[in-house]
Amino acid sequence: MEKASITLTDAHHKLLHAAVEAGEYASISEAIRDALRRWELERQMQQAELEHLRREIQKGIDDIEAGRVVEWDPEAMKQRLGAKYAK
Repeated sequence: MEKASITLTDAHHKLLHAAVEAGEYASISEAIRDALRRWELERQMQQAELEHLRREIQKGIDDIEAGRVVEWDPEAMKQRLGAKYAK
């Protein structure tokens, strides 16, 4: 394991100490490692979501290029929805 030195705000230092004192973590290092694992997981999830959005955008581009599109008429949509929910 590699050691690193970081500077914390007073608020973050108090927060870490409180978590250790409450028994949530055995040490400040453990709390920081947990925070980093969560940050890493969040970044992985964001990357997966970004890749999903890129695939969906590409599907839309492919549909446009293949001519699989129709003009959207907002007024016609309003009328259809109005008729549907008026029942």
